[in-house]
Amino acid sequence: MTPRFGMLRRFRFNRPQQIAAGLLAIFLLQGFWITSRQTLTDQDYRYARCGRETWEKPSPLAGYYTSCGNIHDGILAYRLAGLPLTLNLLAERGMDRFRKPEDRVVQTGGELSTWELRHQMTHILLLLRLPFLGAGCVLGGCIWWVTRRLYGNLGGYTALALYCFCPAVLRACVSPNPEILAALGVYGGVYTSIGVAHAMHGPRRKWRPRIALLTVIFGVAAAAHIAALPATALLGLVLMLWVAEGHRSQALPVLVLASAGALLLVFACYGFSPDAFSYVFRSAAGFLWFSPDAFKRFFGTLAEAGMAVAAGSGVLLYLGLRKSRYFGNTAPLFCALVLMALIMTGAPGTPWLWSIPFWLTFVGGVFADAYEGPRGRLAMGAAGAVIVLQAVVCLMSLPGLV
Repeated sequence: MTPRFGMLRRFRFNRPQQIAAGLLAIFLLQGFWITSRQTLTDQDYRYARCGRETWEKPSPLAGYYTSCGNIHDGILAYRLAGLPLTLNLLAERGMDRFRKPEDRVVQTGGELSTWELRHQMTHILLLLRLPFLGAGCVLGGCIWWVTRRLYGNLGGYTALALYCFCPAVLRACVSPNPEILAALGVYGGVYTSIGVAHAMHGPRRKWRPRIALLTVIFGVAAAAHIAALPATALLGLVLMLWVAEGHRSQALPVLVLASAGALLLVFACYGFSPDAFSYVFRSAAGFLWFSPDAFKRFFGTLAEAGMAVAAGSGVLLYLGLRKSRYFGNTAPLFCALVLMALIMTGAPGTPWLWSIPFWLTFVGGVFADAYEGPRGRLAMGAAGAVIVLQAVVCLMSLPGLV
């Protein structure tokens, strides 16, 4: 049996995977519920119009990549928003061959604007959001995979349950924007960097696939928001230097190589247009600074009450339990604190959202340590109460449900 099919044979969809899939299904249902009660906004039209232009034709405005201008913060969100509409339109044009002339969606030689398209596609609002809901599900799957691998089933359940009832994440998934894509790139990039550092202790043949994966994930982060690439690379470098003892001199070259490959992928996302790509570096979209405001805004809102209690309790347990102070818990806490303190100074963005997966990973790890302590049942009961609190608050915030 080939290694590829051997991996498929080793895959199991047992009770833990079924529970995780059920939680992600609940997350997806919440996203569909919110979407069903939304209407098209100016932001939707902008992402739909300019996203379609990246696939179908260049901007009619001379010197600009799209009619939105030269996109300098993140091209990936525009491409993902426009892709379902472009594919749907291609399918409609194909079906027009079998329709009567008066029933055709696109008349011969005609073009369909995004404004006209809303009458032809009954699910245009859902099509715009599907890529971002999908990215949210992938991010939830990544959190589940990392926390279960590090902390066991209970730690994975804790982190994933809090994620699936996080209003901030749901809001990011039900409108076209780069934030959920950047969160996926940053989280995946940091933990893939740790994976590469671990691989450095083994044979070199195992380095290449992980470095290739790291390059792709760095590319996702950079294409989602250009400021996400330096944040991911710097966090990854710090953690790689921590883990790759005896191979620390190779950590920086690996990250430089992955970052260069990521920029090449971003160049491809701009259709290999030198002018549009160069505008990324001529803008101030990658500028970052530090501010404590995000801590007050995120942990001071009622919608994130369960998250705030979980994170605060996790920090207290981390400080109070010696066995919780190890790399597996310290790394996500460090990343969460750094990302929560970042603010954008050159382009709109919410780096505090990128910190949520790290907070959840930290909470899952510290709570898993508490579950194994002498008062494990009490810890499980307290964690269950926190999850129920977050779920109730999240469901109450859904439009039209209460």
